[in-house]
Amino acid sequence: MGKSKELSMDLKKRIIDLNKSGKSLGAISKQLQVPRATVQTIVCKYKVHGTVSSLPRSGRKRKLSPAAERKLVRRVKSEPRITKKQICQELEAAGTQVSLSTVKRVLHLHGLRGCRARRKPLLQKRHLKARLKFAADHMDKDKTFWRKVLWSDETKIELFGHIAQQYVWRRKGEAFNPKNTMPTVKHGGGNIMLWGCFAANGTGALQRVNGIMKKEDYLHILQHNLKSSARRLGLGRSWVFQQDNDPKHTSKVVKEWLNQARIRVLEWPSQSPDLNPIENMWTVLKKQVHVRKPSNLTELHQFCQEEWSKIQPEACQKLVDGYQKRLIEVKMAKGHVTKY
Repeated sequence: MGKSKELSMDLKKRIIDLNKSGKSLGAISKQLQVPRATVQTIVCKYKVHGTVSSLPRSGRKRKLSPAAERKLVRRVKSEPRITKKQICQELEAAGTQVSLSTVKRVLHLHGLRGCRARRKPLLQKRHLKARLKFAADHMDKDKTFWRKVLWSDETKIELFGHIAQQYVWRRKGEAFNPKNTMPTVKHGGGNIMLWGCFAANGTGALQRVNGIMKKEDYLHILQHNLKSSARRLGLGRSWVFQQDNDPKHTSKVVKEWLNQARIRVLEWPSQSPDLNPIENMWTVLKKQVHVRKPSNLTELHQFCQEEWSKIQPEACQKLVDGYQKRLIEVKMAKGHVTKY
């Protein structure tokens, strides 16, 4: 026997009105051609609940109990890279069969979403210690000090390319938890390599590196771009040069030249691109360049030069003036990677 059709709201209200006027259940049933049992059910429902609208139903029994859901959430938090399929297999092995959508719904209910794992440098204990020391040593430096720093770095800009994605389960604000990031190491290849520098007053030189950069190439770049960029940006005589700990940067020949040129170098913790604001500049540059869709490497280099020169000094100063926040983030993260 098929399921009977539910009465309309208008018909239910007529039954209640007739009942209030004093008519019996049998009379209402005959007048409206509705089974007496149905009339009685509607009248009783109205007397108890004060409405004839459909009440919330219990629905199907949940596949996972509250305790099982909490266990599932703990499992995902301890291993964010586990997939929904693997979770279903583990539950099935334990005697509970659920669908992928059920797992997804439970995780969403507890604020966990599938997100791409952030690619961040691999940090060892010595790196964490060095980052914390750097933050502690420079926490008391004010904006005046950081405005005198000439920030530098190299970057690789690709004409085409694809980066594999890794998804993790995490809550909002947990993107940079070590479990939710994807460690990366520097690797060769790519389309064009650029060396650039900037300070709070604006962008400095942007130099293309042909082929694989060696220490002699790096020294040549510094000799022809470093002091000229500092003068053009008005850094004065007490400016500080920032570079990372790449072997080319710390080579003997480069150190000797920096000493002879009387250029102060900022002591830098390894594996710390998040402490260098020029990384934010590279992000801006790459976005602007790829919007223009260069068709070859010559155009790519040309667009890079044009877009680098368009970056406003106000944007540079905003990055530098907020530098202390980076140090605070490093301290709060106990040396691990930060959102920068």
